[in-house]
Amino acid sequence: MRILMINPNMTQGMTDTMTEVACATAGDIAQIIPSTATRGFPYISSRAEAQIAGAHVLETIAAHQGQVDAVIVAAFGDPGLVAARELFDVPVVGMAEAAVLTAAMLGERFAVVTFSPHMVRWYQDCVLQTGLGARFTGVRCPKDPPDTIDNIAAELKGDLIALAGQATLEDGADVIILGGAPLAGLAPKIAQDTKGILIDPIAAATAQAIAMLQLSPNYSNRTAPPAAKASIGLSPALAAIIAGDPS
Repeated sequence: MRILMINPNMTQGMTDTMTEVACATAGDIAQIIPSTATRGFPYISSRAEAQIAGAHVLETIAAHQGQVDAVIVAAFGDPGLVAARELFDVPVVGMAEAAVLTAAMLGERFAVVTFSPHMVRWYQDCVLQTGLGARFTGVRCPKDPPDTIDNIAAELKGDLIALAGQATLEDGADVIILGGAPLAGLAPKIAQDTKGILIDPIAAATAQAIAMLQLSPNYSNRTAPPAAKASIGLSPALAAIIAGDPS
């Protein structure tokens, strides 16, 4: 199995950490092919930025057409996820959706803990789009956004542990999702310091991508493929896909 892991953020260090988590999860079952955005934003922190990053996700998948068996969108807002599933005949997994669906299988109620108030409404929307809003206790985050995302998992470790404790003890969550690519790899490091089951979204996404491949979905049975049409200004590979020429 070859799994393309696309980081729509431009920060290579973030990609490196997520690749370590994904490789540890996949073991010998799958090869992780990491890719980092070459344009856009160092870190996506709004729905507008995610909309822009989604186009990069589609272009990157198109550039790897026929070379990979599954795709992970490695940004917590899952930019481009629904559109990618519409266009490409491979499993495409978003780390936010994967984390939420995994949380629903590990406990009765779940929460998201993240590092900035800027993402709260957006992350709430991500959960609601899964249809699991009734089991969601909310987003917990620090009052003020950080000045930088550099080494944020280490610098905010104590705050994140406290927020996870509030989510379990005060909100009644059984499962805590550590939301945001900069927090990749933190869950196992603080698992003994707080109550609740902690989920690393990139680990959840990797496990689910492998599971989807093992189910061998038959994409020839699509019921509503998009109509083929010409386009202007897109990458050649993506333009060919949209024109109905996947070769």
